[in-house]
Amino acid sequence: MARLYAGTSGFAYETWKPAFYPDKLPAKRFLEHYATRLNAVEINYTFHRTPNLATLEGWTAQTPPEFVFAVKAHQRITHVRRLRDAAEATEAFLRAVDPLRSARRLGPVLFQLPPNLKADPGLLREFLALLPRDVRHAFEFRHSSWLSAETYSLLEAHDAALCLAESEKREIPQVLTAGFVYWRLRMPEYTAGDRARIAEQAERWLAGGRDLYLFFKHEETPAGVLYASEILERWQGSAPSGVPPSS
Repeated sequence: MARLYAGTSGFAYETWKPAFYPDKLPAKRFLEHYATRLNAVEINYTFHRTPNLATLEGWTAQTPPEFVFAVKAHQRITHVRRLRDAAEATEAFLRAVDPLRSARRLGPVLFQLPPNLKADPGLLREFLALLPRDVRHAFEFRHSSWLSAETYSLLEAHDAALCLAESEKREIPQVLTAGFVYWRLRMPEYTAGDRARIAEQAERWLAGGRDLYLFFKHEETPAGVLYASEILERWQGSAPSGVPPSS
């Protein structure tokens, strides 16, 4: 049965008190509490720094066995090497996060490309060939030239997902290129109607047999984390709670 993994891009926000985190909860227990309401988180930390073993072991110790960590690929791969001649950097990054894979706690690796990196099918083909098949991968293209049938075909051949990134700047077409869906919801606000639309679309993809990784933007307010909780609770069949007022 397909599974919904819902969360936000990050979890370490004092400003989520008291609507999501209890007032007196220490920061070192934020992830533990987060994992009582959600079953996934997207880690942006890995874009800037390579996590060490102690950090990864700490994350897994604070979360239940079904909780997964989607990780953003290091900037050395996407922004410094720009996917070119990136075998060494990619291997080093995947080796660093391998403890999550070994523990069956690794969600997709997200490769978020720079906005000024234009489509280069040959480059994408060579890079995809470097990636292991036992790890899920998603690609967020931020230059419109990538949004083509050729790109989608290359991703599909490697079971890599086109990241469906919805934001004020762009909306990626909902083209599914893998056996799972990676959906980043980056708008600053989602009304009750918007959230119903999101939930209905999620249910359609899940009913089609695809796992769905759904991540709201981490704002300084707790809106995103509460939206994610609502969507997950709806899917699990429990009544939503703590949802921000609709507008």
